[in-house]
Amino acid sequence: MTVQPYTVHVADETLQDLRERLARTRWPGELPHTGWDYGSNLAYVKELVAYWQNGFDWRAQEEALNRFAHFRTTVDGMGIHFIHEKGKGPAPLPLVITHGWPSTVFEMSKIIPLLTDPAAHGGDPQDAFDVVAPSLPGYGFSDVTGTRGINVARIADLWSQLMTTALGYSRYGAHGGDWGAGVTARLGFSYRSQVIGIHTTSVSGVPTGWQPGMRDLTAAERTFLEARAHWQLEEGGYAHIQGTKPQTLSYGLNDSPAALAAWIVEKWRSWSDCDGDVERCFSKDELLTTITIYWATQTINSSTRIYYENQHNPWIIQPGQGIDVPCAVARFPKEISRPPREWAERFFNLQQWSEMPRGGHFAAFEQPETLAQDIRAFFRPLRGA
Repeated sequence: MTVQPYTVHVADETLQDLRERLARTRWPGELPHTGWDYGSNLAYVKELVAYWQNGFDWRAQEEALNRFAHFRTTVDGMGIHFIHEKGKGPAPLPLVITHGWPSTVFEMSKIIPLLTDPAAHGGDPQDAFDVVAPSLPGYGFSDVTGTRGINVARIADLWSQLMTTALGYSRYGAHGGDWGAGVTARLGFSYRSQVIGIHTTSVSGVPTGWQPGMRDLTAAERTFLEARAHWQLEEGGYAHIQGTKPQTLSYGLNDSPAALAAWIVEKWRSWSDCDGDVERCFSKDELLTTITIYWATQTINSSTRIYYENQHNPWIIQPGQGIDVPCAVARFPKEISRPPREWAERFFNLQQWSEMPRGGHFAAFEQPETLAQDIRAFFRPLRGA
């Protein structure tokens, strides 16, 4: 595999077209005094779009992104973009970290320096990592997906080839959240000769309820499954349409930047530990950097296909199976799924369980310091494995 340096750059014409489209937004109506109850609040989306059109400086964000070492390579016929930052320490451990939806590799920008150079951030240089942060297939600066079947299991196969064949790492760790947690779990399940351990912010790749062959559910597990079913009823509409008819959705989101912003920012608000005010956790510049990556690369369509692929061809650990490599879970209080420890222990070789004091679904961006500390602590005793 040939690995080539890559520079993030969006054409001037794309940015000009974006501003023109924002200016022509045809706004919907809204029931009075409903806030965010029916979805993205009209007043806030108008405010965000006005800033996107007249105040947001993509070139500054682009310059900041390009301070990282970006690369692209072709893995099994698919162009994959990744950041590869070498660690500053005596023996950095290779670590592949994977984002989810509606996120991009930009979510990892705060945590990468904490993992590669811990000494510069109050840590021990012995805990340094060589960090590989890929863009999921169909996301951002990776190729859009062009075939069926690119689910978490398939992506784990691609990451295995990326880490070993392209980058030459024979042993490495893995971390991820959201879909990245599923990819990470599958790496630990399928590539135990390569992966020394996995660290995730959710318990992925597991059944959605009790199955024959499993021991009886505890009271905490029953409560968790009931809460998850209620969450799916109240909040899961996005996943159902993305898992069934993502193509239909894509016409509006790929054509209207205001629609794209509304679709994405609602999740960043409701899935974070911001008490209803998204800018308590993320600035407009941070939100719009993520949204602009989706817009400029036209990857909202291909990004949502992962829901379809996993709904129609799911990878689920069966009763009697499990992930044998050491596993860690960092459970954030506003994560969208919060299983009890015993649920994870059914399927994971759980060596570390951390109840995090604050934070939500986008942990690497929202609480990078506490997450980095947890990752360092988990992999510290595994470095000689």
